[in-house]
Amino acid sequence: MHFIFLQSIIFFKKIMNKIRKSILFVVGVFVTSVAISQTDSSSVGNQTAENTTKLVEEISAFEFIMKGGFFLIPIVILLMYTIFFAVEKYRYIIRMSKYNNTILSEIKSNLQAGNLNPVLETVSRDTTAYGSVLKEGVLTIGRPMSEIESNMDKVVNIEIGKMESKLGHLGLIAGIAPTLGFIGTISGVIKIFYSISITENVSIGNISGGLYEKMISSGSGLVVGIIAYAVYHLLNGMIDKYTLQVQKMNLEFINLIQRPSNGN
Repeated sequence: MHFIFLQSIIFFKKIMNKIRKSILFVVGVFVTSVAISQTDSSSVGNQTAENTTKLVEEISAFEFIMKGGFFLIPIVILLMYTIFFAVEKYRYIIRMSKYNNTILSEIKSNLQAGNLNPVLETVSRDTTAYGSVLKEGVLTIGRPMSEIESNMDKVVNIEIGKMESKLGHLGLIAGIAPTLGFIGTISGVIKIFYSISITENVSIGNISGGLYEKMISSGSGLVVGIIAYAVYHLLNGMIDKYTLQVQKMNLEFINLIQRPSNGN
């Protein structure tokens, strides 16, 4: 899974480089058009400025974003999925990685006395990932210590696998969303130059009017990609914290069941 995400990040960086080159190209064309447009009369320039000011005042933020074009639709869908997935996965990890600091103290006396039934009942009431690991350890008491440790580690890996399930989707979104935005911007630039070739009108309004709308698509894709990237690392940090805590718990449990045996 980490390999898939690293591949997505590499792909994401490549897309960023392509977007940067495309922006530089479009800016160059834009600057050229500005130089050409200097031959227009001052009255036409004033009228264009007035129309632009009026447009900015009348368009709301939502309408402004919706001008991103068709490719904004899948980007919004990816954003909604990212938010939904992040909330659900966050709640699951929080619920499963909630550690009861007193559980080992509760079962210590019964373990030392050899009363495994009360111990099994106690750990069975703990429905977290820690409870599953302890339950496996209690069930394997009496077998070689290496087998107990191995079984507990296997349960830990299973619980970690459940927490990491589908996290790779965030890596794909981190790469796909900026790509969709980039495609939306490129399609807009193609339409701009097609319009110029038909109308032979190389003006600021003709270029910037379509360009700013399509740049919304790239900006939106980058925002969604950054959100997916950040959520991925946040959730992985929570999983790493569980991994460290459960290893500490396993060590305490092994020491707890070894000491009575060594004493006898």
